[in-house]
Amino acid sequence: MAYLLNQLLTKSAARMPEKNAVCARGRSLSYRELDEQSNQLAHLLREHGLQNGERVGLFIPKCVDSIVSMFGVMKAGGVYVPLDPQAPLDRVAYIVRNCDMKALICTPEQFKGLTAHDVGCVQFTILNGGAQQTEEENGSARLIPWNTIKSFATSHGPDCPRVTTDLAYMLYTSGSTGRPKGVMLTHQNALTFVNWCAESFQVRSEDRLSNHAPLHFDLSVFDVYNAIEAGATVYLITNEILLFPKSLAKFIEENKITIWYSVPSALVLLLLHVDLKGHDLSSLRVVLFAGEVFAMKYLRQLTELLPRPDFYNLYGPTETNVCTYYKVERPRLAELDRLPIGRACGNTEVFAVDEEDEIAKPGEVGELFVRGPGVTPGYWGDPEKTKKSVVPNRFQVHFEEKAYRTGDQVILGADGNYDFVGRRDSQVKSRGYRIELGEIESALLSHAAVEEAAAVAIPDEEIGARIRVFVSTHNGNSVTPADLQKYCATRIPKYMVPEQIEMRDTLPKTSTGKVDRVLLASSEASC
Repeated sequence: MAYLLNQLLTKSAARMPEKNAVCARGRSLSYRELDEQSNQLAHLLREHGLQNGERVGLFIPKCVDSIVSMFGVMKAGGVYVPLDPQAPLDRVAYIVRNCDMKALICTPEQFKGLTAHDVGCVQFTILNGGAQQTEEENGSARLIPWNTIKSFATSHGPDCPRVTTDLAYMLYTSGSTGRPKGVMLTHQNALTFVNWCAESFQVRSEDRLSNHAPLHFDLSVFDVYNAIEAGATVYLITNEILLFPKSLAKFIEENKITIWYSVPSALVLLLLHVDLKGHDLSSLRVVLFAGEVFAMKYLRQLTELLPRPDFYNLYGPTETNVCTYYKVERPRLAELDRLPIGRACGNTEVFAVDEEDEIAKPGEVGELFVRGPGVTPGYWGDPEKTKKSVVPNRFQVHFEEKAYRTGDQVILGADGNYDFVGRRDSQVKSRGYRIELGEIESALLSHAAVEEAAAVAIPDEEIGARIRVFVSTHNGNSVTPADLQKYCATRIPKYMVPEQIEMRDTLPKTSTGKVDRVLLASSEASC
């Protein structure tokens, strides 16, 4: 049993050295090549002064070298920090400074966009790609070409002892202050999830896993590490494929993908814009989705079109990776109004706490708490936020331990599965009524013409908040805002019917594929 993430690679490389480990952009690396190149990168990082626990930014488009970089940093004792290649440079620079990065791995083009102020803490940068062949000085920082790794030993990584509770990586997520927050994840945090997945989904060496999520999004943890753990092959989906649903269907078919994992939005795009019956997707045996609510009308259609694979709804914030799961029961889909988030994953416990700060009973609404070795130690450089979210578990009276407050409202059903009700912070008051924005969205999504819906609350001095909803419809549908308001009135209480519905061709998305509600709210507030 591995106690460090990078040991997953070492073990699989010893078992099946010539098996393909990762494929992307027309390139592939065998387990032997991935192991050797990550060993070389680790030696390079240590030679240039990287110490245990220091942070290395990965600012490169998704490619096989991205995976080399992840394992190389960990083998060097470092903590890798994936950066969104499409993010504004101001955000990238903030993250670099916030976690005091020692080194950066990026392309020459991306490095040119960063100023000395942006990366003042970075002592050396490894340039992936370009014509540079020798090391250069750039102010106080060194520029090192990627091909320099070839001069280092391949057989083993550097000797830098670590333990399972050391940080492996950090993922920056959107923060309520407008600045991203760095979620710290240890080797133990990730392996708790990876080991559970390996057993639950029976990931095998003959499997072919897709990697749909960007590497700075926690969904990618399953794709990469469960493939490596099993000695399977992971196929990275790059932006050139991601933007076109037909290309995505062709990707699944040609690569004979057996395990798929993405946000529901990606599956909905496939459903709505591709003739799935015209593609051979029979290789799929497991379809996993997480990150947002899957509209039931789309899930019903998808399970009918793909009768072979098992479907699972995975739930959990970045701070816990996945903490609950629900295996879709096809016969029950017709009767369900919403899909449960299910029950706790292995080696994890979840419980709901009501407004009186007591364990909620079945049928009562409460905030979901998570305990176990998958819970984050907290947020980088932010002890106050850590203290608010990673709290003492007062329900454990025998010893001191921490639990994570998810901020999600749930109800425990009689069958032992939890239902997601909504976010604590998305519950607003209007005219004295408590309104859950997610319930408005669910009502609209049940309309046959609606493709996407996002509700935002606009502060109002008179009534507390006014509800505005942004809607996109299927091509060819001429439904009006008035039609949708009438429809809502048949599904939800009158006080929840949105005052304004704005029709849009499409709704903006974040880099992780979710609807960008923050952008919608900010654009509305500025009007």
